[in-house]
This record gives sequence, C-alpha cells and structure tokens, in this order.
Amino acid sequence: MMRKEVWGLRKKELDLLKRLNTPSKIQDFLNSLKMNFEEKGDTCRSPRMVLLQREAHCMEAAMLAAAALRFQGYPPLVVDLEADGKDDDHVIAVFKKNGFWGAVSKTNYPCLRYREPVYKSVRELVMSFFHEYFVNATGRKTLRKYSLPLDLSRFDQERWMTLEGDVWFVPEYLADVKHYPVLTKSQLRGLRRVDDIEIQASSLREWKPGK
Repeated sequence: MMRKEVWGLRKKELDLLKRLNTPSKIQDFLNSLKMNFEEKGDTCRSPRMVLLQREAHCMEAAMLAAAALRFQGYPPLVVDLEADGKDDDHVIAVFKKNGFWGAVSKTNYPCLRYREPVYKSVRELVMSFFHEYFVNATGRKTLRKYSLPLDLSRFDQERWMTLEGDVWFVPEYLADVKHYPVLTKSQLRGLRRVDDIEIQASSLREWKPGK
C-alpha cells in the first residue's frame, strides 16, 4: 500500500481527513454534502474534486469515504449493489471492525444508509439493504447481486484520489467484476410488494435539485 505522504493529498485535504477519524464522522460528513444530481451531465469525480465541489452521488461519496477510511488505517474498499434493470445500482464503502463489517453510504432517500459494523460477512451486510431496496412507483424489491469488496488501491497509479477530473475507470472496473446473486429463482418468484406506508416513507428526499 502507498504511504500516506505520497498519496498526493494536499494539506487542506489531509487536515479534513484527520478530523474524519471514525466511520461515523465520515458518514456525518457525507450527509453534509449536497446530492450530485448530475444536472450538467454524468460525472464520476475523484475524492479531491468532491471536496472542492462539496457535492456527490453514491459512487463519488463511496470513493471519498474509502479514501477517508484508508487514512484511518482501513483498506479503501467499495462494494457494488446491483439492482434489476428497473432500478439503479448503489455503491457503498465498507470497513471491518473487530471482525465485523459495516458500511458508509450516501443516498438521497431515507434508507440505504450507514450500517454499523455488526455483520459477520459481506453478504450479511449486503442483505441488510434488501428490504429497503425497492422502486417507489411499484413497490418492487430490486436488489439482485453484489460484488465482493474492491480495494481501490489498485488504482493508485491512476491517481483515483486526487485526479482533477472524472475517474470513470473505477465504476467501469467495478461493474465488470464478478457479482453474486442474493436470491434463488424460487425466492425471486415469491417476493412480496412492499407496504404502502414504506413507499410513503421512502418518498422523503434529503436534497432537492438546485438546492
């Protein structure tokens, strides 16, 4: 792993990362960032550019969280949650503490958020998102697959943390790695629609476009 002093981070960035010295503080910081609605076109900003723009979508936030976790001694790991074709994928930064997995996540919805490090395996962690992962219009549960944790240090030579531009090579690689199904065919056939009150609760939004 590259040493901290050669990661290319600037003093201002380092000072911020030093303050984000727990997963909980990292999550609080992600929550303070505006949601990136990509109103001017698709983006995949590096952690440096997210800090400059002070906004992020889930992929950008997961990379920033992974960078912050790395600075605290965790490996910079992200996991892709893959939905069916009628919903969007979601990316989370994951960490292991005292033998148990947790996650840091940015979303504009009430759900799919932070997970305490209480899960014995990555699959168990992923399945904690299952019942919250649905399409509001239909109540259809849509989580179908997940990746194993991807260590972003493999992209150090491409400067994934500090590139002053988009880092599409990260999500492109993540999309291509092996994904594992969360359901059998019989389980898929037997899925129940979520309750109306869950749909109503999920209609809340933390950020609105243009705000």
